[in-house]
Amino acid sequence: MNAISDTSSPAEAAWRIQPQGDRCLLITFGDQIDAAIGRTCLAAARRLREAGLPGVTDVVPSFVAVAVHYRPDGLGNGPTYADLAERIEALLADGIAVDAAAGREIDVPVCYGGEHGPDLDEVARAAGLTADQVIALHSGPRSMVFMLGFAPGHAYLGVHDEKLNLPRRASPRTAVPPGAVAIANRQTVIYPNRLPGGWHIIGTTPLTMFDPAREPAAYLQPGDSVRFVPISADEFERLREARP
Repeated sequence: MNAISDTSSPAEAAWRIQPQGDRCLLITFGDQIDAAIGRTCLAAARRLREAGLPGVTDVVPSFVAVAVHYRPDGLGNGPTYADLAERIEALLADGIAVDAAAGREIDVPVCYGGEHGPDLDEVARAAGLTADQVIALHSGPRSMVFMLGFAPGHAYLGVHDEKLNLPRRASPRTAVPPGAVAIANRQTVIYPNRLPGGWHIIGTTPLTMFDPAREPAAYLQPGDSVRFVPISADEFERLREARP
């Protein structure tokens, strides 16, 4: 475990580098979902992309770590794990500029409950709250997009109030419709298309989360700050019909 200086704070951030197979290494910054750790991962990924390290094919941030994928050139001259880890250590030692305001601020309209949020009442009962209180907790504070994963454009957001710390459903659904806004473990996911899933669906957004013809294709990007805005069923239909 090494340490780097976070240029936005005098505190030190712990990190370690480990191999992940023969063409990837993992830089781990923590062991729990936390906004500060998430921002450090995003800043480190941005620093590594800007460095343009030879042989690196992709840099992927997650909740607590950054995966760096690399590829030898086939002539024995490509990067090795040891060489790449050493270069990354040197970059991290120079410090990471963690900027809490680096992402965009985005409003995501959500129609909560009813046919659009079939699990809202069940979530409210499990949390000891009313449905309106669940909506207020979910839509009140802004949520950070930590990462994209599981499927193209599938965003993971958080961290929500402890009252929304519910496990996933005992029985996952085989098909969740696109736009479904679902929670579990103090997090939210927004399904970009029809997928299986075991999270609690509390609402649906009329926005298109993933469109391969759009640039970028994913509507939400890691580091974005999202405010969920409650809308009526009529407003949901109006916005859905107005989509390009």
